Amino acid sequence: MAAAPPTLRLRPSLFSSHLSPPYVCPPLIPPPPSSQLVRAQTSALVPLCRCRITLNQFFSDTPRRRSPLSASSSESVHPVDRNKRNFPLQGSKFHEWDSISAKFAGAANGPFLLLQLPQIVLNARNLLSGNNAALFAVPWLGMLTGLLGNLSLLSYFAKKKETEAVVVQTLGVVSTYAVIAQLAMAEAMPLPQFLATSTVVALGLILNCLNYFGWLHEEIWSPWEDFITIGGLSVLPQVMWSTFVPFVPNSILPGAVSLTLAAAIVAMARSGKLSEKGTKFVSSVSGWTATLLFMWMPIAQMWTNYLNPDNIRGLSAFTMLLAMMGNGLMIPRALFIRDFMWFTGSAWASFLQGWGNLFCMYCFNTISRQFFFGTTIGLLLWIGMVLWRDAVAYGYSSPLESMKELIFAQ
Repeated sequence: MAAAPPTLRLRPSLFSSHLSPPYVCPPLIPPPPSSQLVRAQTSALVPLCRCRITLNQFFSDTPRRRSPLSASSSESVHPVDRNKRNFPLQGSKFHEWDSISAKFAGAANGPFLLLQLPQIVLNARNLLSGNNAALFAVPWLGMLTGLLGNLSLLSYFAKKKETEAVVVQTLGVVSTYAVIAQLAMAEAMPLPQFLATSTVVALGLILNCLNYFGWLHEEIWSPWEDFITIGGLSVLPQVMWSTFVPFVPNSILPGAVSLTLAAAIVAMARSGKLSEKGTKFVSSVSGWTATLLFMWMPIAQMWTNYLNPDNIRGLSAFTMLLAMMGNGLMIPRALFIRDFMWFTGSAWASFLQGWGNLFCMYCFNTISRQFFFGTTIGLLLWIGMVLWRDAVAYGYSSPLESMKELIFAQ
């Protein structure tokens, strides 16, 4: 009785996303008897050679490393431009941390929503009770500045296709606009400015949605990028200047000068009068200006605390804790995709806006020692865990390797 032809089982590649069941090749055909051998034609050798090459490549002991940048959209690594650097892929640990870090970034919506929700509820109560004067305590210029920052970051993350960050920034835009709408209803914000803001918000949400799904032409997206770049470069110097009033004159000169320079720089970039590096820098300015704008907010708060220490008692420890948690939850994702701008903004806000204000409150005895030290230890443990897990995912021996790659491999 003739033996059954052997079945060849091929070991799947280490980089395949489908590890089970094992691949199975058809049974090998036994060679014919020598009496039936005939002279082979030249054309018959071609498929045999192709088959041999394919099998040799499949059985290679040194499979090709594939960067997450070249992964297909069906794999867990998001198809986002990461400066075209090849990251070492570490199998299941890499994909596992990729998924977990994305979920952490999505979970940041909870703390950020709770940050704005109490103000929205309080404004609604005052409006229903006819106490419109209470809404004049909320500065509409400050809310408008935050809204512009959210729109700029929304455009940045929509272009990078970072879903969780897009959701966070969209929530920021919607919640901030809700407060601005309440201020307009109470006549605490001029109607023309509100109508202009509403137009920009609606246009920004629509354009970013279309661009995220790849339905927007570049000729339409470029003017929007120019608008948020000029807006960010104009607002940032003005906000920084206004922080130190009355120690400096109350003037709009910084914003006006920045507006002129920003418009000139963007026009030069679009007309091709800048170098390739200069044009690339201008295209990234909007994200950095928004990040620097949010980074400046805790500095302004600490400056206010320094000038008026009694105001510290009006700060809410729960609000500062939420700010620290929301920004801290985005640190793992920013580090994983090696986005230095996102990592800088999130880490700065978590330490300075959250923990820094809690430190000021602790120094003035407005919070207990147990609360402050418990929060401090929790933040340090969280940062240590993030650095350790990222190093494990990339196969590094030290977390410092991740930080080195984040800072210097841009």
